[in-house]
Amino acid sequence: MNPGPPTAPADTTTTPAGREVAPRHATRLRWLVVVVVALLVTLVVRGFLVQSFYVPSASMQPTLQPGDRIMVTRLGTVHRGDVVVFDGSTTFAAGGSTGPAPTGLVTKVVSGAASLLSVQTHESDYVKRVVGVAGDHVVCCDAQGALRVNGVAVHEPYLYPGDKPSDLTFDVTVPAGHIWVMGDHRSDSADSRAHLGDPGGGMVRLDDVIGRAALVYWPLGRTATLSSPGELAGIPAAQGQR
Repeated sequence: MNPGPPTAPADTTTTPAGREVAPRHATRLRWLVVVVVALLVTLVVRGFLVQSFYVPSASMQPTLQPGDRIMVTRLGTVHRGDVVVFDGSTTFAAGGSTGPAPTGLVTKVVSGAASLLSVQTHESDYVKRVVGVAGDHVVCCDAQGALRVNGVAVHEPYLYPGDKPSDLTFDVTVPAGHIWVMGDHRSDSADSRAHLGDPGGGMVRLDDVIGRAALVYWPLGRTATLSSPGELAGIPAAQGQR
């Protein structure tokens, strides 16, 4: 009686190439692949759609406190009243020494990985509030000491207690493709006002906006969503900009 074909041990499986692999090893390998793919997807999503930032200064108090960690979304249009994060290397940082924001796929994934660990990858990133969008006429201050946008006096409940809308007077019209930004802690914020005499007059290019701050997620006791103040967001557009 001829012996039958050899059988593999009960704790192994045979691959198409004839290699025997222990089932538990194959299962571990599959799970490793799943984890790696999930991590890569997460990093790509974070690199392109959502990013985490650490707030290092008091320039946005009381809305944001030093040490806050915020989630920034890259989706949607920038509106007046939004709190945004932008790359200021071409407008705010002296000399623009850090260069433009990364655009390559690999670089964005690496940046997303750094963001996942709450590592700041650009020292030229700023967080401010959008006070004027393209076409807006922004003036400060009027006879009553208020900020005016397109002729409308703005009540600013988000200002740091005791701060004036601005100690520096200005009268600007925001050009197309740009925004005018200010910190909520006006007496402790180097924002568009501080760069009036620079090329570009303190305006921030929309192309340099990384995204809108949507959520404070750390510390847990300060978890809150961030939304545009109704009055500032609801001001009619300047004539010819509707």
